[in-house]
Amino acid sequence: MGKPTGFMEIARAENPYRSEAARLHDFEDLHIHQPADARRAQASRCMNCGVPFCQSDFGCPLHNLIPEWNDLLYRGREREALARLLQTAPFPEFTGRVCPALCEKACNLENAGSFAYGKAIPDKAGDGDGSNQSFEARHLALTNRDNELYLIETGFEKGWIQPRIPRIRTGRRVAVVGSGPSGLACADLLNRLGHEVTIIERADRAGGLLMYGIPNMKLPKSVVERSIKLMEAEGVRFLLNAEADASIMDEYDAVALCGGAKKPRALNVAGIFAVDYLTAATKAVLSGDEPLISAKDRHVVVVGGGDTGNDCVGTVLRQGCASVVQLEMMPAPPVERLPGNPWPEWPRTLRTDYGQLEAIHRQGGDPRIYETTVRRLLPDAIETVKLRGFDPIPGTEQTLPCDLMLIAAGFVGCETATAERFDVRLNKRGCMMPDDGGHHLRGNLFSAGDMRTGQSLVVRALADGRAAAVEIDRYLRE
Repeated sequence: MGKPTGFMEIARAENPYRSEAARLHDFEDLHIHQPADARRAQASRCMNCGVPFCQSDFGCPLHNLIPEWNDLLYRGREREALARLLQTAPFPEFTGRVCPALCEKACNLENAGSFAYGKAIPDKAGDGDGSNQSFEARHLALTNRDNELYLIETGFEKGWIQPRIPRIRTGRRVAVVGSGPSGLACADLLNRLGHEVTIIERADRAGGLLMYGIPNMKLPKSVVERSIKLMEAEGVRFLLNAEADASIMDEYDAVALCGGAKKPRALNVAGIFAVDYLTAATKAVLSGDEPLISAKDRHVVVVGGGDTGNDCVGTVLRQGCASVVQLEMMPAPPVERLPGNPWPEWPRTLRTDYGQLEAIHRQGGDPRIYETTVRRLLPDAIETVKLRGFDPIPGTEQTLPCDLMLIAAGFVGCETATAERFDVRLNKRGCMMPDDGGHHLRGNLFSAGDMRTGQSLVVRALADGRAAAVEIDRYLRE
């Protein structure tokens, strides 16, 4: 294990955010990355549990060997730690930035901790170094996400990350439709297994939602482009601005549909879908031009919570909106776990993410209004109404200024046009899930990621893409 008493002596310390005053003026990285000694100290807190729940189905979907690479990092064997991480994690440079860190919430220290998620650890001595914290206060989960990000970025910085070109090619050709996380992970593993892989992407840049669905401050696009260039050097071919149809099933030995679950949930009022807005914002950041959809000097209402809604809040603030309000239909989550949500499950508790923190800094209050939805649109305003369950409560109507309404109400499956082009029957959730729960649709056609499972996390899409690659490889070798 790491330092036997590390978790008792060293307080949890994540990579801190840059100050709101500084980061609201740009689209640069949200965080201040810590030096090697800080990361080694954090890695030393790993207990190497006999039953590491961080690797379980409650924790990391990739089943990363977390105690092993934490121990190697603590001992200064960074290159070995990175090699152990890369055995299971195809893109730590992505998950180290955008993963909600399921592994950390499944950590045994999280179970032992007496402090709820998001609460600051008190410093009883008042000197800021945490030296007099109680034993219980130190019992908080590890910083696995920051540790893995440090390892992969150190690998790139020191030149340890080099193209891994297969020594033997099988001669089998695979087309992967979609270059989001599942498509990249599927293509990456298939290429390493010796198959010739082509990724077909309809956008002008590869990366799917990694490129255009997640803002630059959360996932810098230079990071995505670096990974794409590495894959190209390893032999993966990218066809951009290209729309795939069923004819490619005759050209390739296998086809993997990894187009995501991009069909947005519509409301009974008109608005701009969040992904369309975020795409326009990212394109503007990359080009240096004014965005096609701008929030500058506008009163913005974001309908929907979750990560996408939060990303919209952070983006409109950077564009200089006059105000922003975020409407959520559901009640505010509890501050602490309820009895029906025990560890090691993901805690369904109140979180205040970076966008909401920035709104509090800029506007003086939390932008979220719970149990509320849009009743109707008015000229330069909206009328909202409070909800009891999903039913409007008469007499609770309120008018809010609104020049721009962004709909971040989630997704309802893959786009029907893709299903029609490949003649695939969708299930009740609008997804391409085979009846047996696998990835094989028919013939040489497979599905993976959100297109198969419905909207989920980047890390789950990566894991599902790899699982599909294993199934495709087995099919090709039969």
